[in-house]
Amino acid sequence: MKAMETTKSSASHSVLILGAGIAGMQAALDLAAMDYNVYLLDRSPSIGGNMARLDKTFPTNDCSTCMIAPRMVAAARHPNIHILTLAECMGIEGEPGAFTAGIHLQPRYVDAQTCISCGLCVEKCPKKTANEYNAGLDQRKAIHFLFPQAIPLVPTIDTQCCLYFQKGKCRICEKLCPVQAVRLQDKPRELDLSVGAVILAAGFELGLVPQAGEYGHGRYPNVVANLEFERMLSAAGPFGGHPRRPSDGKKPRNVAWIQCVASRDSARKRNFCSSVCCMAAVKQAILVREHDPESRATVFYMDIRAHGKDFDRYILRAIDQYGLRFVRSMLSQVMQNPQNGDLIIEYYDRSSLEQRREEFDLVVLSAGFQPSESIGPLLRTLGLQRNSYGFVESDPEDPTHTSRPGIYVCGVLDGPKDIPEAVSSASAAAAGVAALLGHRPAEHESVPREHPRARDTAGDPPCIGVFVCHCGKNIAGVIDVQTVREYAKGLPHVVAVEDFMFTCSTRTQQRMQELIDEQRLNRVVVAACSPRTHEPLFQETLQAAGVNKHFFEMANIRDQCAWVHGSDPQAATDKAKDLVRAAVSRAALLEPFEDVATPVVPAALIVGGGLAGMTAALNLADQGLRVHLLEKEEELGGMARRIRRTLEGVSLRRLAERLALRVRSHRNISLLTATTIQDISGNAGRFKAIVQQNGEAFSLECGAVILATGGAPYQPATDDYGYGKHPRVITQLQLEEGLVTGTIDAPQTTVMIQCIGSRNDEFPLCSRVCCAAAVKNGILLMEKNPAASVYILYRDVRTFGFKEEYYRKARDLGVIFVKFDPQSPPEVVPDGDALQVRVFDPASQMILEIDPDLFVLSVGIRPQPGIERLGKILKLPFMQEGFFMEAHPKLSPLDFSRPGAFVCGLAHSPRFVEESITQALGAAARASGLLWKKQVFSSGVVAEVKRELCSACLACVNICPYQVPYIDRENVSVIDAEACQGCGICVAECPAGAITFRHYTDDQILAQIEGLTH
Repeated sequence: MKAMETTKSSASHSVLILGAGIAGMQAALDLAAMDYNVYLLDRSPSIGGNMARLDKTFPTNDCSTCMIAPRMVAAARHPNIHILTLAECMGIEGEPGAFTAGIHLQPRYVDAQTCISCGLCVEKCPKKTANEYNAGLDQRKAIHFLFPQAIPLVPTIDTQCCLYFQKGKCRICEKLCPVQAVRLQDKPRELDLSVGAVILAAGFELGLVPQAGEYGHGRYPNVVANLEFERMLSAAGPFGGHPRRPSDGKKPRNVAWIQCVASRDSARKRNFCSSVCCMAAVKQAILVREHDPESRATVFYMDIRAHGKDFDRYILRAIDQYGLRFVRSMLSQVMQNPQNGDLIIEYYDRSSLEQRREEFDLVVLSAGFQPSESIGPLLRTLGLQRNSYGFVESDPEDPTHTSRPGIYVCGVLDGPKDIPEAVSSASAAAAGVAALLGHRPAEHESVPREHPRARDTAGDPPCIGVFVCHCGKNIAGVIDVQTVREYAKGLPHVVAVEDFMFTCSTRTQQRMQELIDEQRLNRVVVAACSPRTHEPLFQETLQAAGVNKHFFEMANIRDQCAWVHGSDPQAATDKAKDLVRAAVSRAALLEPFEDVATPVVPAALIVGGGLAGMTAALNLADQGLRVHLLEKEEELGGMARRIRRTLEGVSLRRLAERLALRVRSHRNISLLTATTIQDISGNAGRFKAIVQQNGEAFSLECGAVILATGGAPYQPATDDYGYGKHPRVITQLQLEEGLVTGTIDAPQTTVMIQCIGSRNDEFPLCSRVCCAAAVKNGILLMEKNPAASVYILYRDVRTFGFKEEYYRKARDLGVIFVKFDPQSPPEVVPDGDALQVRVFDPASQMILEIDPDLFVLSVGIRPQPGIERLGKILKLPFMQEGFFMEAHPKLSPLDFSRPGAFVCGLAHSPRFVEESITQALGAAARASGLLWKKQVFSSGVVAEVKRELCSACLACVNICPYQVPYIDRENVSVIDAEACQGCGICVAECPAGAITFRHYTDDQILAQIEGLTH
């Protein structure tokens, strides 16, 4: 634990974060990047939260541990972040800028500064107890590591089962510890922290408890909750990644998932949707089928809520590729067969209209969320407003603000959400803190982290260390890691080889540094997962060991080997050896160099003046940064000008007007309306944009770019039920506008149809907001005329989160919901000025014929027209549907792969207003972490010109997509290292071979190819 003393002058620039899961860590890292002093507190012995307990994440099936471990290490390494585990906040007094937080520190009984994590104490401890981290499915010792990647990786003594604390005898751990780190006499401590702001990120726990006996949970051993099943799937879990039945240890061959347990349940006063359970169940079912292709997987559901990017594709893949069976049925109970422990489920088959009965080996309950019980007393002490379910109430117009100024909320504590939304809200909370406290004065800025000076290796022969990762079972479940390790020992220049369960864990990083020092390694090869996510972590480890970071090479034996050759372990092992050999061959020829330093222009360019763009601009401006806000229209507000109110009753038009007034009057914002971007060049820290306003072009300099370009409603075609041809066919936007302005009288009979322009072959994405729009207008119609008839024809009602309450309200008011099969969509038959709608109702097995006064299309959201041009200018990737593609779908939802550029709002994907505002604040936080720096370092992997070979043929000048090369006065091509993006096109194009690519020279590439093929 780092020193925690704070002076009065720095207290207002210190922040306390309660909860060190993915949201808490993200908020901490964002604030630390802005030079705030951060105390990251958690009641657990380790940071990581619930995400560390997951096996994989949807929709990419990436290893959860592989993703979160680098974030954990980054938080532990950052000099501005002070981690306090086994800690609890007892109370907070004061006001914004001057809070005092009382912290209770529970002893670990092992000194974290002395412990070397050898594990000898754990190995020799004689006392075992149920392992709560693995849901009690196995046992752990009284002294134990929480999990293999824990940070800090220091064991903890459970006094409730320790023989010394219970009976006054044993002390084996104390006697055997080689460094005397065990401290059995430690006592709890109290600590007062002076901070300027507090962020609540305490996370969630399941709303299902064994005592409730839901569906036999807690009574039948083969009924498990979803988080329990995650531990069963995890390679670091109780079964080594191969699920077994708790009752008899057998492999489950027929598994069922029951959705909406402790969610969407008004009888238990939990009438909200937990948002992620459907996708988590499908992910788990896919993993079961991957583990055992002969197994069967069945999901019992009410609605499949796949409302995120690529989620519907994931569902279709589960059906088409993995044979997942979906049964729409609301179950009442699960019974156990006493003879074999199987579970009996009776359900109504809607297709055959019969009652069916099936037996399953294992039943997984997709249990909903509730706020962590441990945070409850503090929330009551603070007097924070909470909703009827115990979640913290936040301001819908500023979603991270609580009812008490200076205290912010993020993650799942204010409502169920998926990981990317939790991450976005964490960054948004950091943005709120930054606007509140202001930037730290220069005299108090922390000294940048410095690594030991890199050893001079000039003239030294290659001395390579190879480290092979098991990645739990992600790699070791297919590849014979021991064989790969032994093979690497015989490769040229290799002097040290080791394998690790997780190479990204803190302990492994320490061991790598030790080996680099002991063996005088000057090059390192890690055979593990993707360099895209992990290369920076390993490069920093090299730097900490005094080795130039570019003496690192990675062999991707997970993505490129284990994942694509899972059915052929021998071939996968052979290929892994080839990949390692190729990496070693290239590593032997690597050369040291430094990254490129760029002075930062402390200004942001924000493209788009809708709610998201204005929100981001105001936050950055309130922090004291200069902002250029560009809007292509004459007016600010974007789509908000067309929406009268949200489902929750917020007037978007008035909100947009208030924000626009603030934007126009803010001294730090330069507003440019009717302005378009012609070009953007440069790198993170220093971009140059050419913009055009009223026919006049001029340039702007900025350090970061935020794209808040918005979206547009899908414009229905005439074959979309006669839209544009028949006067009674309108859209939800037209209906709402007409009802509010009085241009449309409340109709007696209204039929609405969902998924127009969404979830089809042309546009597979769910537009997220359409169901809520239909529910909103359905409620409005019924409130205007309680005797009216409103029908909503749907595929799945996706009112996730607390919007579920409005779905129930609509049904209570009499709105009729009719599910239809997309293979047999409703028919609309025009009859002069009248319409007749025919739809098959699966509940009654009848064709309904309805004569509506209005037929309302719930149209989806499409990308803003012309956005492709802006993406091409910035060289940014798009997803299939035309929305921008973020750097990582889970952990970097607001970043692009191009540093210095960020995305928010509808430019990212279809979003609700509160989500767009949250993303806008989050993007502002991500940008300000860059803009407050004096300089940034970009990759030194750039093109270089051998001046003696250049003939000034202009090939590089003409081919470069970033317009970087130019011909100087000596008639030689020049490539600015700061501007070069490292694409390598000029290297391939140069006819004279005068351009080389640093870190990817011909010799290095040829050596890698030769190593791969020989």
